[in-house]
Amino acid sequence: MRNTKAFKEAVAETLAELARRGVTLTPATVEDTIERNVQAVADQLRIQVRSAWRYFDAAALADTIAQSVREFEDGGSDDRAAGQAPMPPRDNPELALILAGVPDALAQTGGDLYAVILNVAVNAWMAGHIHGEDGCEGCAGSRGPTGHDWHARMRTLTEMQPDIAKWFDRDVWTRALNSAGFTVIRT
Repeated sequence: MRNTKAFKEAVAETLAELARRGVTLTPATVEDTIERNVQAVADQLRIQVRSAWRYFDAAALADTIAQSVREFEDGGSDDRAAGQAPMPPRDNPELALILAGVPDALAQTGGDLYAVILNVAVNAWMAGHIHGEDGCEGCAGSRGPTGHDWHARMRTLTEMQPDIAKWFDRDVWTRALNSAGFTVIRT
C-alpha cells in the first residue's frame, strides 16, 4: 500500500492539512495512521484497499489528528480511555529529576539516545508504579516492612531541594543539553 501513488498523495495532503492547523507530526506517524484507516475501511466494507481510497478525506483526518494532539497537550479529557495514565502535576519533583538527568545521561552514554530514552522510560515507569501501588492489590505483599508511601517519597525528593521549576523550562533544559555537547536536530 505504501508504495502507491494514492498513498503518497494522501500522506502529502494530510501533512499539508495538519500544517494549516498548526500541527507538526512525523511523516511516519501520518503514514501509519493513514494505512490503519484505509485498511479498516477496506475490511469494514469488505472491499479492496485500492477501492477504499475513494473514502479517504485528508482534511477530515487532519481534523481528527489535530483534535487528538490538542487533547493530549491539554492533559486529556475527563473521559479518558481505560489504561491511559494521567500526567503528573507540573511541579512533580521526581519528574523534574528525571528530566534533569537527560543531559548527563547523554554525556555518559556518548549520545546514545536509545539508552537515554530507555532510562527515562524505566524511571517514569517505576515512578508511576510507586505512585499507583497504594491501589495495587498485587503489590501488597511485595512492599516490604516500610511499604511504598508515595507522599513520603515526594517529601524526600523535595527535601533534596532540587530546583524543580527550572527543569520544566524548555530553554533551560535545551541549554543543559547543549552544554553536555549534544543538540537535537530535526531532519
